[in-house]
Amino acid sequence: MKPINLTIWNEFVHERETGPAGEWIRRIYPDGIHAFLADQLAADDLAIRTATLDEPGQGLPDEVLNATDVLVWWGHCAHDRVDDALVERVRLRVLAGMGLIVLHSGHYSKIFRRLMGTGCRLRWREVGEKERLWVVDPSHPIVAGVPETFMLPNSEMYGEPFELPDDGKIIFQSWYEGGNVVRSGVAFQRGAGKVFYFSPGHETYPIYHDENIRKVIGNAVRWAKGTILPPRVTPQPEPSETIRTENPLNNINTKELHKKS
Repeated sequence: MKPINLTIWNEFVHERETGPAGEWIRRIYPDGIHAFLADQLAADDLAIRTATLDEPGQGLPDEVLNATDVLVWWGHCAHDRVDDALVERVRLRVLAGMGLIVLHSGHYSKIFRRLMGTGCRLRWREVGEKERLWVVDPSHPIVAGVPETFMLPNSEMYGEPFELPDDGKIIFQSWYEGGNVVRSGVAFQRGAGKVFYFSPGHETYPIYHDENIRKVIGNAVRWAKGTILPPRVTPQPEPSETIRTENPLNNINTKELHKKS
C-alpha cells in the first residue's frame, strides 16, 4: 500500500531563541518540534518530511504542498509572518482533500482561522498546571488505543470560551488543575478535507514526549488521509431531459434595455 505523504510544518522560532527559555526548549526538542515528531511518528505507512518557516517558499513550495497527503501545523509566535498567498494555497489543498492537523497555538494560525471562519480565540494561562484529557467519543478512529483518560503533569491552560464553529466533532475534553475546561480535540470537515485540532503541546513542556499524545497525532494523521480531488470546473451540462419551457429572455432585445438604462 502506498505510504501517506506526511509533512510536519513548524515555524521553528522558539527552539532557536537565545537566553534561558531557548536553552530550556532545546533541551526538550534539540532539533525542533518538527524533527522530534518526525522521529517519533516514523512508521512504514508514513513517508515523512519536515518543513519550517525560514525555508524557501516558507517550507511549502508547490512541489512540497502538492505532494502532501496530510499536513501537521505547529505555530505560535510567527503567525503574522506566514504569507497570505501560502495560506490560500493550503486552504485550497485542504478543500481538495488534504488532511490538516493543527497543534496547540496553531488555533490562532491564519490557516486555521480561515478554514474555521471564526476568531478561534480562547482563554489561556501558563503556570505549568496539571491537565487531564478525557475521551468524549470512544468510537472515533483518532482515539484508537488511547485510554479513556490520561494526565499531563504540566501544561499551558487553554480554556473556554473557545471560538470554534458549531460543526466540529468533539473528540477530547480537557480539565485543568485551576478549574478550567476546554474542547481540546475537535474534528472538522472542510470541503473534501478533514481537519483536526489538538491543543496539548506547549513548547516549554515535554508534552510530545508523552506516548498517548503521540498516539493521538499518529491516529489523526491516518484518519485525515483522504483522496485528493482534481481541480474542479463548473461546466454547463447538457440537459438529461427535454426542456420545453420557453426562456423569456429569448424575446428581450438586450440592446434596447441597455439604451433605456
